[in-house]
Amino acid sequence: MDYTSHTDADIQYMLKVIGVESIDELIASSVPNDLRLKGKLDLPDGESESALMRSFSRLANENDSNANTLCFMGGGSYDHYAPAAVANIVGRSEYATAYTPYQAEVAQGTLQTIYEFQTLIARMMSMDAANASHYDGATALAEAVLMAARKSRKPKAIIPAGLNPNYKAVLETYCHNIGVEVVSLSSPNGVIDTEDMKNHLDGAGVLVIQQPNFYGLMEPAEEASSIAHEAGAVVVSSSNPISLGLLKPPGEWGADIATGEGQSLGIPMSYGGPYLGLFAVKKSFLRQMPGRLVARAKDKNDKDGFVLTLQTREQHIRREKATSNICTNQALIALSALVYLCLLGRNGLRRMALDSYRRAHYLSLELGKLPGCSIKFKGEFFNEFLLELPDSANEIQSELLKKNIMAGPVMNRWFPELGNSLLIAVTERRNRKELDEFVTALKEIVM
Repeated sequence: MDYTSHTDADIQYMLKVIGVESIDELIASSVPNDLRLKGKLDLPDGESESALMRSFSRLANENDSNANTLCFMGGGSYDHYAPAAVANIVGRSEYATAYTPYQAEVAQGTLQTIYEFQTLIARMMSMDAANASHYDGATALAEAVLMAARKSRKPKAIIPAGLNPNYKAVLETYCHNIGVEVVSLSSPNGVIDTEDMKNHLDGAGVLVIQQPNFYGLMEPAEEASSIAHEAGAVVVSSSNPISLGLLKPPGEWGADIATGEGQSLGIPMSYGGPYLGLFAVKKSFLRQMPGRLVARAKDKNDKDGFVLTLQTREQHIRREKATSNICTNQALIALSALVYLCLLGRNGLRRMALDSYRRAHYLSLELGKLPGCSIKFKGEFFNEFLLELPDSANEIQSELLKKNIMAGPVMNRWFPELGNSLLIAVTERRNRKELDEFVTALKEIVM
C-alpha cells in the first residue's frame, strides 16, 4: 500500500489490533475466494499519450449523442444550447477548484455566487427563498415531500400518474423506511383527475404536482392546489425551469414548495448527470428547508458579507437528529445555471420557451398526419408530447437512429398501458428544416 502514509510498523500494529497476521489474511476473511484475483491483471502493454487518445476517440465515436444526431430526447434531460461563455467562466480555476465554503472569511466569492443563484431561482419560482441547490430534480422533490410531511404532520403523499417515473422511484425509496405512504392517482386523460384526487385526500399531508408533467401536459395546477389546501395538505411542485419563461410560476398557482431539475439551464446532457436540483419555499417553510442556504449579512464595519445560515450542526454530524442528511450542494453546476440565466435574461428565457413551444406544436401537428400516428393526449402541452405509433416503438426508435435521429424514450418502459408511444421533446435548437427531416424519416418508416 505504497500510496498511503502508513509505515510497516503502523501496518503491523493495526493488524495486531484487529487480530490477523497479514493484509492477505484480512482480505481472505472478507472477500470470497472465487472473487479474488489470481495472478496478475491481464493488461495490454502501455501506449503513448497520442496513441491512447486515438484509441479513446475511436471508442467515443461509437456513441450516438446530441452532438452528432438530431436530438428529440426529453423526459428530464433536454438538448438546449449553452453559450460558450458558460463553460469559459465556470472553468476558471477560482470556481472549478473552490472548496466548500465553511470558512466564510475566505470564501466570499463562492458564497456570493451561491447567493445570487438563490435569488434568481426564488424569483423564477415566485417564492420567498431558495437554497443553494440539491443533487438533482429527483432528490429535490423527495426532500420537499419529506419536509412537507413533517410540516403537515400527515405521513401520506399523493402523486400524479404523470410524475417522472425516475422521480417517483427516488421518492418511494426515500419514503419507504420512514413511514410516509405514497399514493398514485389515476390519469386516464394524462392529467390529474381532481375528483379522483379528492377521494385520496383524507389523511394526506402532501400533494405533488409536476408542471408540465412527464407526458408534457399541463396539469390543472391551480384547481388541484386549492382543493389540497382546503384539505390541509402542502403542495409541492416540480418544474422544467425553461417553461417558466412562458408559464405561470409555481408560487403564483399555489405551490408551497417548488422544486425542479436545473439541467436545462446551460448544463450538458452528459449521460444523465451531474445535474442540479432546484428548491424554493414560501417564508413559513424557511426553517424546515434542507440543504445549504447562503444569506447576506453585515460585518463589524457595516460592510456586506455572505455566510451560511439557518443550518443546524446536526445536519453535518448527528444524522439521527437532522431534518435532512443533505448538507452540501452542486455549487459548480449551480454557478453554470447562474451564468446561463444572467446571459439569457428575462426576455431571452421567454424567447427560448416560446421557440420550444411553437416548434413542438408544429412538429406534433405534422407527425399526427402520418399514417397510424397520433398524439396520445389532446390536452395543452409545453414542449413535449406523446406520439402513438402504428408498430413497435422500440423498433421505430432504432430505425430512426439509423437515420441519424435520436427520438425520445419509449414509454412502455415505465407505462405498459401506453403501448407503442414515444415521448418527443423539442427545444430551441431544432429548426424548421430539422423538424421536417424528422417527419420525412418517420413517414418512410411507417408507410
